[in-house]
Amino acid sequence: MSEEQTGKKSAAESFGEMFESFGKAMSEIFNDPELKEKSKEFGRNATESAETFAQRFKDEEVRAKFRDVGKAAQDFGKSLADHFKDAKDKTDK
Repeated sequence: MSEEQTGKKSAAESFGEMFESFGKAMSEIFNDPELKEKSKEFGRNATESAETFAQRFKDEEVRAKFRDVGKAAQDFGKSLADHFKDAKDKTDK
């Protein structure tokens, strides 16, 4: 397998793992085993889908859009962290 194919597979796997991790975190927040199983299933499906269009990961326009998605995910995570930090600060006072 070429280095390029390995990189594509890694990107596809990372894509699926991201959704699986997100679902796992959400299921733990809501203490819901069924949600946890559904998130694993979604992660597996997302990985398969990502592998299907992995060929497009080399397209600069697609890569730029994924960078935008990554930035949005980071911004969302920071916003949540700030929200809960602010809420904790208010309850500590």
